[in-house]
Amino acid sequence: MMTEEMKLRTKKFSLMVIDLAEKLPNLSACRVIANQIIRSGTSVGANYRAVCRARSDKEFISKMNIVLEESDETLFWIEIIIEKNWIERPILEIIWKEANELTAIFVSSLKTVNKRINN
Repeated sequence: MMTEEMKLRTKKFSLMVIDLAEKLPNLSACRVIANQIIRSGTSVGANYRAVCRARSDKEFISKMNIVLEESDETLFWIEIIIEKNWIERPILEIIWKEANELTAIFVSSLKTVNKRINN
């Protein structure tokens, strides 16, 4: 996938995460999770931009691992929200699917670069 496409996609994902957090009920636990998911979800897009500026394969791997960690954390928070039934499932399924797809893309990118380095 083109770098510009992924920049746009990860930015849209950040906006989806913010929208999701704003839909959470006004409960103390939800406020904590809203803060966590906004941090991790928006970090995916912000850190992906840093990946695009990597000056070496090593730097790419280091930065992409951060992106992967943040996307996986965001998936965790989405799963908590799903299990708590705080938001209607159809809304959550869309963002869960996107988080899963992005995570898979990041894993694939890391595998490709690692394979290239090791050959």
